[in-house]
Amino acid sequence: MKHINKITLMAIAVTVFVSCEVEPVQTLPKRNFELVWSDEFEGDSGIAPNAEKWTYDLGTGQNGWGNNELQTYTNNAQNVSLDGKGNLLITARKTGSGYTSARIKTQGIFTQQYGKIEARIKTPTGAGMWPAFWMLGNNITSVSWPQCGEIDIMEQKGKFSNITYGTIHGPGYSGGEAISTPYALQNSRFDTDFYVYAVEWNESQIDFFVNGYLYRRITPSEVKGEWVFNQPFFMILNVAVGGNFGGPPNDNTPFPGTMSIDYVRVYKFK
Repeated sequence: MKHINKITLMAIAVTVFVSCEVEPVQTLPKRNFELVWSDEFEGDSGIAPNAEKWTYDLGTGQNGWGNNELQTYTNNAQNVSLDGKGNLLITARKTGSGYTSARIKTQGIFTQQYGKIEARIKTPTGAGMWPAFWMLGNNITSVSWPQCGEIDIMEQKGKFSNITYGTIHGPGYSGGEAISTPYALQNSRFDTDFYVYAVEWNESQIDFFVNGYLYRRITPSEVKGEWVFNQPFFMILNVAVGGNFGGPPNDNTPFPGTMSIDYVRVYKFK
């Protein structure tokens, strides 16, 4: 979720398809998982997400959360609440000359080291919209960013609604030097339907998936610095407005812009 001024495209075994060709069928080794944590977002319309599972980042953050973002994060129902249909809604709104949105996290409540972390999400569209599902190392309060490590399972630039990004940040490869890969839909958009975004993560690699398709594998050998991903991480869901990654909103940006989350599930390796 930290700013990315350029995208590092690397030669990898799994190709990111942006042409009209049909993606080949993948045959991947079977991994066995056991569910250890989930939120299905069941509940009445308008209520807050489960306080036993989520907490909030609030306010504007220093320098727009480090990315020159424009929104103020709140815990108000108009920015974050259940829809009564099994989804969590995180909504960015324009309020006069400013913007509000929400950012929820499991910091201090739940962390996970290794396994499969996934969410089924429909994202907002429009210039300046920056939806994300991501993780930070739980030691961030003691070592700060980027030493703590960051895994961006999904982040998108709303002006390019057919492209999603999987990214890692760490010491020596953060911000504009992050290891990041785009994945493009051929004939669809991420804002028109739900997609499952996931990572499968162990001590030697992090795999990025969209709807079960492995589009990127990152290993310690690619990192020009310390591999900082052998520790517990907590999860974050948010919709930012503006910032260095996707640029500012414009007169055509549709507000409110809502990210709908059907579920978040975490599995450990069996």
